Amino acid sequence: MLVLLLAAEIYPYRASNIGLNDTVSRLSADLRELQSRQEMPATVLRRHRNAICFVYLVYTFDWPANSVVRRLERHTRVSGTGFLVGRNLIASNRHVLQPWFEDADDQAAISEGAKPRVEKMVAFFPGMLDPVSLTNVRVSPTQDLAVATLASGPLPDSFQPLQLAAQESEPGDPVIVVGYPLGTSTMLAKSPANLYQRMASSKDTIQVANELAAHEMIRPSATFGHLSDVVDEKLIYDAPTAQGGSGGPVFNSKGEVVAVNAAFISGFNGGTIGVSAQALKPLLPKR
Repeated sequence: MLVLLLAAEIYPYRASNIGLNDTVSRLSADLRELQSRQEMPATVLRRHRNAICFVYLVYTFDWPANSVVRRLERHTRVSGTGFLVGRNLIASNRHVLQPWFEDADDQAAISEGAKPRVEKMVAFFPGMLDPVSLTNVRVSPTQDLAVATLASGPLPDSFQPLQLAAQESEPGDPVIVVGYPLGTSTMLAKSPANLYQRMASSKDTIQVANELAAHEMIRPSATFGHLSDVVDEKLIYDAPTAQGGSGGPVFNSKGEVVAVNAAFISGFNGGTIGVSAQALKPLLPKR
């Protein structure tokens, strides 16, 4: 009886110990996942930074010679983000590569006979001293997406195109948004003190960008958040961004691009909007 009693007393202890081990294992797995998610922005930047470019564009309007309506000539400067999707191809938003796309004043000028003309369109890549000219813009007929060709040909082998996700993301999934919010202002704020003091007062974006490139300070920023909803080809997430971040890649936890950052709702931190990477595929060369 004594032996049987001891066995009966020891068995519950062993069962409890097994349950404790399972709990510790689950907590350890949760902690590893949490740590991995905290490290995601740094990991994505380290692996994919070189493929994400700062886009700068200047455009004007040409009016027909016999046009009755003719406005003062103006040269509009726009900046945004793009990323490699092929050896000589970048993706971005249409409103970055064709800024007149959603501008009410520009659309009014176009309806009166004016034609937009791009004077300068270049991409600054991290680690490169000189910008690369962009040409041959192709746009999506249904989404705020566009692609452009690198006019000077493929980049060095160290600049690898980003991988588009094969599957759609689901609400709750973590996301990382990478780009150039506020353009040269953000990059200049992160630059060495002597460069910042010399260029902070400059209003010439292209001059500042060239100086940043010369000091290898063309560097995108990353923010982390979660996907809150998916509606058709629209993804909504709470990773913050700002003007200039448009056209940047939105990564999942595997480092794949799930969306192209497109817009944000001012005053609402959870209202950043991207276009599904699946909608980019019709614009890419068939493999």
